[in-house]
Amino acid sequence: MAYESVESLVGRIDDPNGAGCAKILADHRALFATVQGSTNNHQAWRGGYLDHVSEVMNIAVVLYEQLSARRPLPFSLSDLLLVVFLHDIEKPWKYDLGADGQLRHKAEMQGKAAHQKFRMELLRQHGIVLTAEHENGLKYAEGELADYTNKQRMMGPLAAMAHMCDVASARLWFDHPAANADPWTGAARVSS
Repeated sequence: MAYESVESLVGRIDDPNGAGCAKILADHRALFATVQGSTNNHQAWRGGYLDHVSEVMNIAVVLYEQLSARRPLPFSLSDLLLVVFLHDIEKPWKYDLGADGQLRHKAEMQGKAAHQKFRMELLRQHGIVLTAEHENGLKYAEGELADYTNKQRMMGPLAAMAHMCDVASARLWFDHPAANADPWTGAARVSS
């Protein structure tokens, strides 16, 4: 299976949310192609944000196809692609570049609540409507963290799969797509 562009993968998200995601990507692609994927831990190069999103979405397709061939999944590939496309959507706006070249969190973008507020406003502006399952997926794509309890399952199945994809990109293949000759056919960095 060849690596797909983020535009191609966004095109697999069902409308009307797919059209909203395509609009976000078109309106902000230049910004997405300049921001790092993280301050240090994964895809931490110029354009790494868009590389991380592309990587997570490509991993989502692979995992979805492999796992759904073995047991039915209670969500669609479109649902998964929507959640992983949006899981870090606030990131391009949450940092300022310091004089020393280091990224610093903007004061108004501190904490998960601020990220969620920004994310939901951006989605509203682009006509993206989430189901409760999508919202759970976005909330827990990075894990249950402080919400974990052994009394109740917090992370739903869609969130679990989104988390698997994010962890694979951020912790397994944190330096991919490779700058040169990535072994996944068709994979290349946005900044290359």
